[in-house]
Amino acid sequence: MPLLQATRRWSIIKGVHALAPSFPSDTSRHETPCGDGVMVWRRWGEGEPVLLLHGGSGSWTHWLRNIDTIVDAGRSAWIPDLPNFGDSASLGDQADADAVVAPLLQGMEVLLGRASRDMVAFSFGSLVASLLAAAHPDRVRRLLLVGPPVLPLRSGKGVALRPWQHLSSAAEQADVHRANLAAIMFHDPCAIDAHTVALQAANAARDRMRRRRLVTTDAFARALAHIGCDTSAVFGAQDTLYRDAWPSVRAVLDACPGFRGMTLVPDAGHWVQYEAASACNQILRQWLSASPPAPVHP
Repeated sequence: MPLLQATRRWSIIKGVHALAPSFPSDTSRHETPCGDGVMVWRRWGEGEPVLLLHGGSGSWTHWLRNIDTIVDAGRSAWIPDLPNFGDSASLGDQADADAVVAPLLQGMEVLLGRASRDMVAFSFGSLVASLLAAAHPDRVRRLLLVGPPVLPLRSGKGVALRPWQHLSSAAEQADVHRANLAAIMFHDPCAIDAHTVALQAANAARDRMRRRRLVTTDAFARALAHIGCDTSAVFGAQDTLYRDAWPSVRAVLDACPGFRGMTLVPDAGHWVQYEAASACNQILRQWLSASPPAPVHP
């Protein structure tokens, strides 16, 4: 049975419902400084580390269906809950992606040393990764960006997320979380099961970064211009944020000195590594097995 397809148990952690898999023996929890508290990291497997960064309103569970692939490749998967998300401490109400870079870099140094590392990042996490790679090119060997915020997110794009905090009924909240997943994260609503809704509910309840202003700017594109390491991108072909703008997306990525290519996964939405896990894991396996070329100096 795959590592994370084992029987799951439901528990309450700090007053919110969270999905808690029965972790295998090689899983460990680590803490590094973060604001007035700690950043919580989780590790699976052994071997050379691969760092994975989750998306907005998320946690390590954004990678729930991909960890096996990294472990099976003989690598270790290191996944933090980024500051203001999941089990990690908050950096304050005004914190944005740029504020996440320093505690993330500190955590990498504490846990992984100062070596250059392979990094896989999803959505908001891709913005964090690009800012880190641009400012600290010696710390990132390769980047695999999944659904990165290539184009500034503007109002009126047709993605209307419904509020849920005012609802007292767990069933009503679950209905809203399911609708929001269908609106922005999934292409096929039938792929959203009860476990996925519960994951979303647990992650959304612990999202303390309400204003992600940088994703509405060209911050990602500006950072890309300074990234010379091997950089690739993966999107769900039906990602509602970009499916009508692929030429523009490609043009921004082409401006990255280290850009190697973009892959569109058919019949998948924004959370492509979860909705189309099999296809994404094949891409991840190929990426892990390839030898990175020498970095380009921007």
